[in-house]
Amino acid sequence: MNRGTIILAVVALLIGGALGAGVMWMALGGDATPSEPISAPTLSLDVTEEVDQAATEVSQLRADIDDALGAEAADDSARVATISAMADTISALEGQVGEMSTAMAAAEAETDEPTSEPPTATPEPSATPEPTEVAEVADAAVAGRGLFRITPELSEVRFILDETLFGSPTTVIGITDQIAGDIIVDFGNPAGSTVGEIRINARTLETDNENRNRALRNQILQSRLDEFEFSSFVPTSASGLPDGPIAVGDTVEFELTGDLTVRDITNSVTFDVTATLVSEERLEGSATATVTREAFELTIPNAPGVANVSDEVLLEIEFVAELVESV
Repeated sequence: MNRGTIILAVVALLIGGALGAGVMWMALGGDATPSEPISAPTLSLDVTEEVDQAATEVSQLRADIDDALGAEAADDSARVATISAMADTISALEGQVGEMSTAMAAAEAETDEPTSEPPTATPEPSATPEPTEVAEVADAAVAGRGLFRITPELSEVRFILDETLFGSPTTVIGITDQIAGDIIVDFGNPAGSTVGEIRINARTLETDNENRNRALRNQILQSRLDEFEFSSFVPTSASGLPDGPIAVGDTVEFELTGDLTVRDITNSVTFDVTATLVSEERLEGSATATVTREAFELTIPNAPGVANVSDEVLLEIEFVAELVESV
């Protein structure tokens, strides 16, 4: 075998190895095809009403205890026994509230039937609704509660971080529209509103670089694996919601704290949320939070030209939620 033949054989081996590595990388990274349509546990207006009633009972009992403690004979044995009994009742009711909240997250939402038949009388062609009648209809429409469901094709989830790519500072943005979740809005008392579990299909997150996308699915988020395909956010508390009623066109800003799970790691995260009641049947808004890769053990693999990947990651959600039912 002459020298030229040997060189050609070595080159062929190198090319074959590179192609094989590329095929293996593609196979390990998989593609961005979701295993199932995006969905999330649904909320129920009926269950929420039961939770609200139990919470009201808890508040009343707490007020009774405060009154008892403020009395002159608060140290009297009989009064102390009464307070202890009230505390036991509160604990039991709080347990019921917790169970109802869990049931609410798993309950299937059912659309209510219309509560009234259409008017049988035919109005005169020239008749025009009185302004006072229009106002009454508008007030009634936002006086109760509404169950809104996020519409994926009108919504978007993003993560944003910085890196250096072949010596150039680069902002990396990953995007998907695969988000689902329910929101119950209490129009008369927004502080009593509820946000259900929010789910995102992490496998469908894509940036402007296919090599990076494969690294996300294969090594960073590991979303190619079915058990890590979805990330979730389960709200635990909200602060800053107004107590007064809201109307169409109003915008509210508040903080929403909950448990964010990425792969098998869960951390408490607080989102800054802005929501606008665009119409009686449409809710639009955005939410932002900053997390760290370290907190979720998101390790960046060694890759040619990639350096200085930021630890902080900005999470952004833009959502449109449409009315499912109201009471």
